[in-house]
Amino acid sequence: MEEDALIAAAQAYIREVFQNDYSGHDYFHSLRVFKTAERIAQQEAADRTVVQLAALLHDVDDRKLSPQTHAHKDRATAFLRAQGVCVRRIEAICTIIGEVSYSGTDSVVPETIEGKCVQDADRLDAIGAIGIARAFAYGGSHGRAIHDPEIKPRLQMSGEQYQRHISSSVNHFYEKLFNLAERMNTRSARQIAEHREQFMREYLREFLDEWEGLL
Repeated sequence: MEEDALIAAAQAYIREVFQNDYSGHDYFHSLRVFKTAERIAQQEAADRTVVQLAALLHDVDDRKLSPQTHAHKDRATAFLRAQGVCVRRIEAICTIIGEVSYSGTDSVVPETIEGKCVQDADRLDAIGAIGIARAFAYGGSHGRAIHDPEIKPRLQMSGEQYQRHISSSVNHFYEKLFNLAERMNTRSARQIAEHREQFMREYLREFLDEWEGLL
């Protein structure tokens, strides 16, 4: 299958998979990750097709969204096989997908530049203006409080602790989002992340001042 047709098929597939997602992991999230990863890949001289496919499929077997397929990346593998993608490329893509997620102090640095591009793109979509919106969308969809001053952020969690931990949406900024900029793998992503983190910090200062009735 030609590359353009393959990418179009992947976009159609994830649109169907995420059509009813309101947690911030919807089709448009994957599409933004795809576009950002593609941009970084161009600057980092990475394999464009591997990056594109891994970015588009990075959430189809996510532990939070599809725990039953997570271990073996069943959805991604089945889709790629159906499109006639070779075994070597499927393995490369699934390895990248397995390295993307944030897991507290157990988060991994991807082995390849392609993996680094996709991980950076996914993390960039978690910060900045859209990252703020996604944090509150995810929290609301999982019954979490917007903010509770009595619940303090828990820092330096392991992957298992992070996955089991239930907190407020505001605490999520301290427990994850403010840790992402310094963990970007590529120079391209670090330049974007610097501005987005600054915006988040300014937003949170405004939020907390309003919460306390100071503004």
